[in-house]
Amino acid sequence: MFSILCSFPDSFFSFAEVSVGQHLYWTFGEYQVHAQVLITSWVVFSILILLSLSANRNLSLEPQGLQNFTEYITEFIRDLAKTQIGEADGTSWVPFLGTIFLFVFVSNWSGALLPWKIIELPNGELAAPTNDINTTVALALLTSFAYFFAGFQKKGLNYFKRYISPVAFLLPINVLEDFTKPLSLSFRLFGNILADELVVGVLITLVPLIVPIPLMLLGLFTSAIQALVFSTLAGAYIGESIEDHH
Repeated sequence: MFSILCSFPDSFFSFAEVSVGQHLYWTFGEYQVHAQVLITSWVVFSILILLSLSANRNLSLEPQGLQNFTEYITEFIRDLAKTQIGEADGTSWVPFLGTIFLFVFVSNWSGALLPWKIIELPNGELAAPTNDINTTVALALLTSFAYFFAGFQKKGLNYFKRYISPVAFLLPINVLEDFTKPLSLSFRLFGNILADELVVGVLITLVPLIVPIPLMLLGLFTSAIQALVFSTLAGAYIGESIEDHH
């Protein structure tokens, strides 16, 4: 069931939640959070931390095994940052883009490779963190904050000249663009991961043996592509915010 729930506490602000299916909720004061998203996110964080600690425990000048793998990922993210942001500024954004890429990548693959559904919850079920709109919106808002910060850090108040470039009457369109970027990022990632898990889940129920396997492999490929697309767009937005407009 798809539902949109809105509440208006004390007329100070409105809170809107988009939910798909049933969820296990944890209550913190007046707020409720999707517990299964926190649980699976912590699993993803644990995988990344363990991988990082294992790969960098005994560093050597001739990398082998996990160290070689992590150095390859670092070089890949560094090349991505330099391509999208530039040689001068790209290096400083490698940690941010690398964190975004690895979290989305491992989250997407966890939905296909980890048997979340065998763990029974009082309500709802476990799935990839990126299968929840709250996760993808949070990642998109972090990206928005990053490119605002990058532009303001480099240009100061001159950063806001981009809204009236090349002509002043484009101001509403340029402002609207800053709202559409996080919407596009969040719904693209959420929609693709949700659709993939729904299709595979239905096919496993109907034809449980052979047919779902190629789709699962295709899902792994598209999940990796989604992580690359998200981090590439994040880098492109940061690069756009710091480039000089003439």
